[in-house]
Amino acid sequence: MKIVDTAVTGTWWRQIPGGGDVHHQPDHPADNRWQRGQTVDALYFADSPETAWAEWYRFLAEVGIPPDQALPRDLWQWSVDCASIVDLSSEAQLQDLGLAIPRPGRRHWPAFQDVGEQLWASGYAGLLAPSAARPDDGQVLCLFRTERDVAGTKPLGPPTRHDGPPVVPTGMRT
Repeated sequence: MKIVDTAVTGTWWRQIPGGGDVHHQPDHPADNRWQRGQTVDALYFADSPETAWAEWYRFLAEVGIPPDQALPRDLWQWSVDCASIVDLSSEAQLQDLGLAIPRPGRRHWPAFQDVGEQLWASGYAGLLAPSAARPDDGQVLCLFRTERDVAGTKPLGPPTRHDGPPVVPTGMRT
């Protein structure tokens, strides 16, 4: 497995249920594209508000929930300064690990989860990858999480509250 290790710094976005705890850590962490909750929890961030909302719309489409039934939502900006991040942001880097560009749909997750969990077990803090919802325009940052607060991350409040569905981003796949 060829690994490109990098640091990620800057502002990232994360949307959560309106009024929710920005550091919420569930009793039973969820399965996501890059990890299984029973193995390790993770916080997922988007490189822009548009990518955060595209990922939200993609999730809602997968589970069949109308957007107005998943509101209100809070969009938080986060400061991120994390080292030991595996850069999987290009098709070539993904192919080196036997993966394709992420596509919407949970049936594709097991191969990504296997890679993500191998990276976590090897001591990496997280990974940077193309967004499944906006592969041409967006990136996601998955930071593995074993405690409530993730080192190198800080929410920059207050959040922007969305009581109605946000504008559907361009270039989105569901």
